Amino acid sequence: MADQNPQGNPQQQIQLRIDETKMTSTYANTIRTSNTQDEVVMDFGMNLPMQAPGQAPTIVFNVGSRVIMNWAGAKRLVMSLGNAVRQYEEQFGTIEINQGQQQAAPPPAPNA
Repeated sequence: MADQNPQGNPQQQIQLRIDETKMTSTYANTIRTSNTQDEVVMDFGMNLPMQAPGQAPTIVFNVGSRVIMNWAGAKRLVMSLGNAVRQYEEQFGTIEINQGQQQAAPPPAPNA
């Protein structure tokens, strides 16, 4: 017996074919997000620390890719990433998001 939807009609199976012939891959270690009422804009890129002699250290955010999604797509992305992170952490342990970054020094103790 075929699966049926609430109206009693048989459901049709749909095949999904994934075409990766025009795909490119990039690495990103940071993301910047902005949004409108209709869309979420995500800029993926690299934080690159730079320091010129005699100047304060600077971090340059080099944007490599921009992805624009509607809010329903963004919610599906959040759910998918949440599941992927949960599965990873169940297998390998908690992901530390500040790993490798220097911690700020504690404030000095008040004078007694």
